[in-house]
Amino acid sequence: MNKSLTFELLALIRAAKQGLAMADIQASMPGLARRTAQRHLAKGIQSGVLVGQGEGRGRRYLLADRGRYGSTVPTALLLQETPDKAPAFPSWIPLSLDSLDVLRYVDQDLGARKPVGYQHDFLAAYEPGRTWYLSEPLRRQLHKMGKTSAVNAPAGTYSRAILNRLLIDLSWASSHLEGNTYSRLDTLQLIQHGQVAQGKAALETQMILNHRAAIELLVNNIDTVGLNRYTLMNIHSALSENLLPDQEDEGRVRQHAVHIGQSVYRPLSGSAQLEAGLDTLLQKAGLIPDPFEQSFFMMVHLPYLQPFADMNKRSSRLAANLPLFRANLCPLTFLDVPEQAYSRATLGVYEMTRVELLRDLYTWAYQRSTHEYSSIQQNLTEPDPHRLKWRNFIKQCVREAVQQPLADPLKHVQTQVALHIPQDEQAPVFALLVNELGRLHEGVLARYGLKPSEFALWKARSE
Repeated sequence: MNKSLTFELLALIRAAKQGLAMADIQASMPGLARRTAQRHLAKGIQSGVLVGQGEGRGRRYLLADRGRYGSTVPTALLLQETPDKAPAFPSWIPLSLDSLDVLRYVDQDLGARKPVGYQHDFLAAYEPGRTWYLSEPLRRQLHKMGKTSAVNAPAGTYSRAILNRLLIDLSWASSHLEGNTYSRLDTLQLIQHGQVAQGKAALETQMILNHRAAIELLVNNIDTVGLNRYTLMNIHSALSENLLPDQEDEGRVRQHAVHIGQSVYRPLSGSAQLEAGLDTLLQKAGLIPDPFEQSFFMMVHLPYLQPFADMNKRSSRLAANLPLFRANLCPLTFLDVPEQAYSRATLGVYEMTRVELLRDLYTWAYQRSTHEYSSIQQNLTEPDPHRLKWRNFIKQCVREAVQQPLADPLKHVQTQVALHIPQDEQAPVFALLVNELGRLHEGVLARYGLKPSEFALWKARSE
């Protein structure tokens, strides 16, 4: 079935609330033969996208079951691919007709798409609190899906509680979107046990480890990080460590032009313009009142601006999670998001400044993430209030104890607790510290800012 014709026909029928008769269709599409129109309409009815009402000349065609689909139609009903050609966008991800219009454009060959540069009006026209990429009903739906038991707890409580699982899922899925061939199990072995997968390129291992460092940076510093230059530069620095040709590009705005493969989009090249654009982007992001709109805004505008020499999409995926971490919402891990689908959704932003395809993918991906984490939520225990209140002190105290291998760790802990903790809380905090030192192992060293060599020396001295 001709996709272009199908899109035009569906758009025409969708615009008519009372449906269209064959005579109406032929009047609107005079070049369309009656038999061709009948064949496409019959195919639409057969696939469940359209319904026909009435008989003979009075028969009218309407979009099927608006109550079920609303303005969104399952992609499988519209993109009927031949068996020998895999769909560029998976059929199980529901897309609106607007999104399908974007997909139709970006699926064309490069030569059929018009070269385009950075559109300043795209960001300039966005007014936080007044412009919404995510509609109010969609935001309500996302909040309902992402609500956790820690909704009223201090910022970052939920992300800390699920950190071990989050490190694996987000590191693996985000790296997979960049072509990394590590499996989820490989990623688990690397993150939890330091075991490098056999037969993998060094850059793939580095990419996973960099994701881990960037995620830990956000979760462990949730009280001080935000959608600002400091946070964004350090996210990029963590993600790009040992992966860029020029180490000077780590964590700074690029000083040269970049080219985006398989796209006709030409990003800004002047560093002064990039600096100004990034300042505007972050200023507007900080004023957005809803965490999901904030999250999606970063997914849209950070890659579009391309402020870094590389790793712009990776940086946007982690930055998009920060508002969710702070609001104790389920994270967006990008589990099972197909690389080709993500690429096309981003191309829609690059080449058309249209967000619909990325929005539908974001919604599906978030629902997929919440399904993964629903079972975790049921097993989470309430966080220890003393551990939560004194978490920074506990980390510092453990770090200092390990970094002084010749000193008695228990005496050090006892002294620090007496100096810094109110008397009525000293006993439980001291007990927590003793427990933390007793269960210290290589898998939690980053939490305390410790190096494996420091831990090995301390352990050897204490045995």
